[in-house]
Amino acid sequence: MDKIIVDPNFWEVFPDATIEVLIVNGMDNHVNQEKEGKFYQLLNQAAKDATTYLTEEPFSQNEVIAQWRQAFSQFKTKKGARSSIEALLKRANQGREFFPINPLVDIYNSISLTFGVPCGGEEMDKIKGNLHLGKAKGGESFLPLGAEEEAPALPEEIIYYDEEGAICRCFNWREAQRTMLTEHTTNAVLVIESVNQEQAVRGREAIIELKKNIDQFFHVTSETHTLTINQSEISMK
Repeated sequence: MDKIIVDPNFWEVFPDATIEVLIVNGMDNHVNQEKEGKFYQLLNQAAKDATTYLTEEPFSQNEVIAQWRQAFSQFKTKKGARSSIEALLKRANQGREFFPINPLVDIYNSISLTFGVPCGGEEMDKIKGNLHLGKAKGGESFLPLGAEEEAPALPEEIIYYDEEGAICRCFNWREAQRTMLTEHTTNAVLVIESVNQEQAVRGREAIIELKKNIDQFFHVTSETHTLTINQSEISMK
């Protein structure tokens, strides 16, 4: 991956957006069975903390949910697409258990729940050329996580993409198998998305906590960056 670029057509839709970025290099993301209990507790405590965002009935009237549904209404989406934070909060609202996946994913999911922000991550070594966030032309190659058939991006859909196709569709709604984080990931790029100033405050707090947790657990020194309409590009070189 050479650069992270937020395209001009993204800012046309979301001029007040903020994308917090965390670059992590040289980690060992293998699952350690002895630490599974720790991550189980981390995730389920975060799910309890997330109930502070769930004070209204019906579920869709909670502010975090309503704001992201409104954001998704501003661009072309696949029917039923919802923000990644809505999916996590829905599980928390239903009282469902969270189970560990791998350390990096578990840490960012716990941060997402605690701060009520969408968070996602990709394996940097699998990204070809530059990582972009912007509007799809339509037809970008995309094999969803857990799927066997391609599901190409829709025209005007907000996606992350590189030279080979889409990486995430509808912000972080659906992830591609090609760049997913696995036990073998050593270098990763993580993002936290905000579309207004109130979300951006929580997003900034979240990225600071995410960096602290990742640095402590993996014994690395990660790097944070903030992308806005006035600073829309990061060089990795």
